Amino acid sequence: MSEAARNFLAAQPRVILGHWPTPLQPCDRMREQLGGPRIWLKRDDCSGLAIGGNKTRKLEFLLGKALAEGCDGVITFGALQSNHARQTAAACAKLGLSCDLILTRAVPRSDEFYTGSGNVLLDRLLGAHLHIVEDSDAAFEKFAELYEAAQESGQSLFGIVPGGSDSTGVLGYVQATLELAEQVTALGLDLDSILVAASTAGTAAGIVLGAAIANLNAQVRVACVYEPASVTGAELDSLVAATAADLGCALADRSTWSVSDAPLGEGYGIPTHAGQAAIDLLATTEGVLLDPVYTGKAFGYLLDLIAQGQLDEQRDVVFVHTGGSPGLFAYGPIFAE
Repeated sequence: MSEAARNFLAAQPRVILGHWPTPLQPCDRMREQLGGPRIWLKRDDCSGLAIGGNKTRKLEFLLGKALAEGCDGVITFGALQSNHARQTAAACAKLGLSCDLILTRAVPRSDEFYTGSGNVLLDRLLGAHLHIVEDSDAAFEKFAELYEAAQESGQSLFGIVPGGSDSTGVLGYVQATLELAEQVTALGLDLDSILVAASTAGTAAGIVLGAAIANLNAQVRVACVYEPASVTGAELDSLVAATAADLGCALADRSTWSVSDAPLGEGYGIPTHAGQAAIDLLATTEGVLLDPVYTGKAFGYLLDLIAQGQLDEQRDVVFVHTGGSPGLFAYGPIFAE
């Protein structure tokens, strides 16, 4: 790891919110059934903050910065069933910060499962103030309204972009990938690929940079679940460049990562048959829960790569499990069918 990057990471304000390191777990029963390379789950669904998930790592740096700036409240954005919103609400509860969540109806669902259970239920339980709006324009209007009201009342608010995906949030997954590199070395793995779902691309950007810094000889495969590959790829490139500049390290070689929207299906929040099959498979062979929006689709993509023979069967593959299991309750009718 470059000395400049090490020093920069160590100097950043950070508040510990999760249980680290998260496990690196093999999928041996699944491999017995399918064959292919050995699949390892990086269990960031076990991060320990309100059912866990990848956003906890980003929030350690984001809320460390908020506390360092003397803020006493947080505003952030997400879709109605946002995992980022739920983990932000939990982190704010833990730290004694107020939490306003501006949630957009990004998925064409109005049934009670989607609007009242899953992450929405947990947001309310965690004490967050929910502001449900129709679209991004309305979300920015609500943000301006809340920010102005806070200023008038003397409250200092810290704004977090959707998914916590800015150059501060990305540091959480630079750190996570350095943690992963230590586990890979300890286990003597020979990595072919690291695969992760991407929406706002901050997690993927951190993995790309962390893998380069740690000299992990693995292809980072990014599975788009929110926007097409052209949009996600551009955002990923931008975040990698911005965070590398902050860290004072060289840009990762562009050939070391790829972006695919094959898992996206009909769009964000709309389950796919491949994703549902992946959820069923991992639940029944490994006792691990995926979700229909992020990890199910990404794991379905991984299974397709195995079926197509695109992964070296003699090497190891890490799937970064970013959490999201509360989404299973919001999509209950689909699984009942």
